[in-house]
Amino acid sequence: MNAPNRNISSELPVIRQLDEIAINRIAAGEVIERPASAVKELVENALDAGATRIDLTIKDGGRSLIRVSDDGHGMPAEALPIALSRHATSKIDGSDLLNIQTFGFRGEALPSMAAVGRMTITSRAIGADAASTISVAAGGVGPVKPGALSKGTLVELRDLFHATPARLKFLRSDRAETQAISDVIKRLAMAEPYVGFTIRDCSKDDGGRVTFRADAQTGDLFDALGDRLRQIMGAEFRENALLIDAEREGLCLTGYAALPTYSRGAAVAQYLFVNGRPVRDKLLVGALRGAYSDFLSRDRHPACALFLECPTDRVDVNVHPAKAEVRFRDPGLARGLIVSALKHALADAGHRASTTVSAATLGAFQPEPATPRSYQMDLKSRPAPLSTEFMSPGFGEAAPTFVPPEAVEPQADEPDHPLGVARGQVHENYIIAQTSNGMVIVDQHAAHERLVYEKLKRQMAENGVAAQALLIPEIVGMSEADAARLLEQADGLAQIGLTIEAFGAGAVAVRETPAILGTVNAEALVRDVLDELDDLGQTQSVHDRIEAVLSRIACHGSIRSGRWMRGEEMNALLREMEATPHSGQCNHGRPTYVELKLSDIERLFGRT
Repeated sequence: MNAPNRNISSELPVIRQLDEIAINRIAAGEVIERPASAVKELVENALDAGATRIDLTIKDGGRSLIRVSDDGHGMPAEALPIALSRHATSKIDGSDLLNIQTFGFRGEALPSMAAVGRMTITSRAIGADAASTISVAAGGVGPVKPGALSKGTLVELRDLFHATPARLKFLRSDRAETQAISDVIKRLAMAEPYVGFTIRDCSKDDGGRVTFRADAQTGDLFDALGDRLRQIMGAEFRENALLIDAEREGLCLTGYAALPTYSRGAAVAQYLFVNGRPVRDKLLVGALRGAYSDFLSRDRHPACALFLECPTDRVDVNVHPAKAEVRFRDPGLARGLIVSALKHALADAGHRASTTVSAATLGAFQPEPATPRSYQMDLKSRPAPLSTEFMSPGFGEAAPTFVPPEAVEPQADEPDHPLGVARGQVHENYIIAQTSNGMVIVDQHAAHERLVYEKLKRQMAENGVAAQALLIPEIVGMSEADAARLLEQADGLAQIGLTIEAFGAGAVAVRETPAILGTVNAEALVRDVLDELDDLGQTQSVHDRIEAVLSRIACHGSIRSGRWMRGEEMNALLREMEATPHSGQCNHGRPTYVELKLSDIERLFGRT
């Protein structure tokens, strides 16, 4: 039985003009997805008003109450009703939608929130004799009345989504919604280090407790940003982050990016900003992944806080009502700047590894578990055992044979090297080196693997990637649009050994593939490139495959675990590590060495 076609009716549908309340509720579905969305819009309004202090109070994850107070320039009484109407804003005049200098500009946030909650706005403009207040519930706007406020604006939003109860069913737990609100505030706090932020949770009706506080920073931009990141991301991130400051063709990238050995198991510590606006953009995320692809395995993710500044006419922020997505006029330029800036910073870090590695090592040194205290009178009398420590062969048990690893005697005129001087080798894999203020433990296989890998990459960069011609070119069919997009990248692909040509409409011919990859499925390789072009706008997959092969070659060609090394070999390895970029981590992002300070070692033995 065929289902009836719902689009066919004997009566013509009537086209109606929706009323203002319905329009605002529909818009609220795009702008205000959850309490964190409302917080974001209100705090961004406060920042646009020039606030230097923003206080947020929430209750029940923002469902019952969201209160935002700021010390900005405020609004005059006559502007309050206008601010609650759709598409009313003081931030743009509508003549140029590309020259946007503020967080907000669409004029949708306040009327959308007022349509689905109970809102009260109290504000006092600079120079005004008194404050004014206005209330709105379920779209019904009340009159402007006198209010009590010394400065700035106070927005109170209660019973969010009470006018659209179906939306309440899609909210998560209070804990999850509170966490989402905290994440929004932290991102904005990173973008504005000179502004103070406070979050207070009054869910328990006890006056509230402060769950987050970030005081306004002082000093130059990098110092202020560094201190703000220390507050939000932790001291460990700040200690293991590299300063990023790069510029290319009018685009500027600043911020901090962590060492590869300070990686995370999920992409939870990646904060990206465009012209000060927190964004979640797949182009930028892809560029970040590409910059670290040579240092981290697929299941590890870098940590960073990066700020991309570009002329407003080169980026479109009017892509989505939530303004979390952007579109670049030249995405390749933005991606290339991020990749090159991060790779240069990582190269300049040399052999440096994160401090968390040594901290974890020290944490692994645990004292033996305490046993219940015993006293002599509680023990049965028994003869003392004979010590075998000083037994000579022929008396009792034979003394065990002990063969020490090769040791390197200290020399009086040894220079002070960053990774120290080798003193010995243990377990046929670990080099023990002495530094001026501590010791270093080196994984000889992992370290040499990275050294060989970097050498192979240098050779490939100098000599290029050899290509192998296919006996019979492989024809790969696709849409005309995909073929055109792929052929635009033909010159770049040819540089890494993949040669393609047009083959009629909607097809390409693969004539050569990178020789280092051996026998490959040319069609699968081309389709991987296409997928990456669709996802990121640029391709890195072939290059990544080549580097993966080089990594495997380096693994097989490096010093194996279980091999004894002479003193001069160990020292030569240490010196080469010091001179080679990225030698602080192996090809998979694991550390190649651990450094322990003498003060930490002495603390382990209670000598401080």
